[in-house]
Amino acid sequence: MSTPRLRPTPSPTHASIRTPLAKVRGLGASNEGTSHFWQQRVTALANIPLTIFLVWLVARYAGADHATVKAAMQKPWIAIPLLLLVLSGVFHMRIGMQVIIEDYVHGEGAKVLLLALNTFFAIAVGLTCVFAVLKLSFGT
Repeated sequence: MSTPRLRPTPSPTHASIRTPLAKVRGLGASNEGTSHFWQQRVTALANIPLTIFLVWLVARYAGADHATVKAAMQKPWIAIPLLLLVLSGVFHMRIGMQVIIEDYVHGEGAKVLLLALNTFFAIAVGLTCVFAVLKLSFGT
């Protein structure tokens, strides 16, 4: 008769409380997995050509009067990329700040408050920028 082999108890530094299913899914403590990571990378990638377009636009119309800039903004091939830049940039900003808040703010109440303020701030900035582009595009 052989005695059963006992496995050593893992040390606290090597122990894992994650279930095997959680390990397979790649979900961390917030159960978000890598979605923020990929959203941040995709918006950053989208911001590259949109920012190049913005730099070209500013250089092209630097020193122009209001009427000239307004006439240019009424063209859809200018207004649509600007709106896309606003949306992508604000979303990128919100995700980045959310990750920073989740990583460095340790009090639960403060974290919830700052996450809510971050979302409200991003919405306010986004709406203000979209309003400005639309007003120049369709305005009187």
